Amino acid sequence: MLSLSFRSSVEQVAINETFHLLTNETEFEVGSTIVLKFSTSNSSKPNLYLSNSYGSIILKPVLESGVLNYLLPKSFSNKKGVINWKLLSNNTPLSGKFNMHSKQEVATMETYLGPPSIEAGGTDYTMLVVIPTDSYDNPLKDSTQVLVKHQFLANESHDVIYMKNGISYKNIFSELKTGRMLIGSESLSKNSKEYDVNVLPAIPTDFTIAYNRNHEYADGNQITNFSTSIIKDKNNNVVSDGTYVDFFITNTSNHVLKTSGSTINGIATAKMIHPDHQDSWTVKAFIEGMAESNSIALIYKQAVLDFQVIFSEDNRTVTIGPLKSFMNQMIPDGLEVKLHMYQNDTKIKTLNKSSFEGYTSFKLNSDIFPENMYTFKLETAGIEKTYQNIKL
Repeated sequence: MLSLSFRSSVEQVAINETFHLLTNETEFEVGSTIVLKFSTSNSSKPNLYLSNSYGSIILKPVLESGVLNYLLPKSFSNKKGVINWKLLSNNTPLSGKFNMHSKQEVATMETYLGPPSIEAGGTDYTMLVVIPTDSYDNPLKDSTQVLVKHQFLANESHDVIYMKNGISYKNIFSELKTGRMLIGSESLSKNSKEYDVNVLPAIPTDFTIAYNRNHEYADGNQITNFSTSIIKDKNNNVVSDGTYVDFFITNTSNHVLKTSGSTINGIATAKMIHPDHQDSWTVKAFIEGMAESNSIALIYKQAVLDFQVIFSEDNRTVTIGPLKSFMNQMIPDGLEVKLHMYQNDTKIKTLNKSSFEGYTSFKLNSDIFPENMYTFKLETAGIEKTYQNIKL
């Protein structure tokens, strides 16, 4: 155990011949057995009041050969800090204080690191807090040296910091590249465990987009694929996987469609089905609040140029077809066909069906459409045909 030389700093309010402080030391190492001794000229045994930052206690003495012995409990002698004492005697009000110092050996390294991920570029940082403690869980004294070691890519560095007010800390800044940073610390030959910090890409910068499609016809069936260039940050790092990209499509009618995708290896892709009628698209992509792309224009040509309409004898079955596409082949199944029913220039109902094998038919129930004169308006692939004064 470390032996210390001490000097008295007792603050006596009054001096009386009845009691005298015999213990001159005012500096102790935690874990020591500490006994405050007072001489006395009689058999009086006053209590001793102790207080520190953890609480307070009253001690009863043991009288031996005219000396009062007050043994400090471990709850006080094992904790670093200032201990104030006062002899509870009406005749001799003595008081004073002494200091408890931590043992200068490291039992544990309390280490805190955060945040666990930072942004590349040299402006963001993580903070490492190191608190070397002795076997009684007391922080070591101020000016105790702590070595901080960290490794990133091909670089290794060692920095010396010092304990102050019970802790030591260091801000570790990111570099321009992304990767994983390994961090450790050491004090008085005691090492902490290894910690790591992820250095992530910074905010994405603007990028470009492109498209790919099997053909340029508006058949309502094929898919147009959109993709971004490799999206990077200002330091040329590829953005993190999962970065969300929205593609906004404005058509000829000024309606806005939306599709989206997440990046993998810096590239985001998204899909959109072709329109079912001639149309023009303007496409622009955004990473919300951070970056945007150029605009691209796409034109979709009319795939279905015309269609036939056949009425049954009683006009209650209306057949549309064949619906032929740009190579005179049957349009793929699923093309939407609408039949708008009017009576006296007032729309009374709209029927919707999808094509199958190039044809669509509507059967008009007499319970819904009683005998009368109607106007039929058929609409598909952007083409409209109107038949007036049809009797049902």
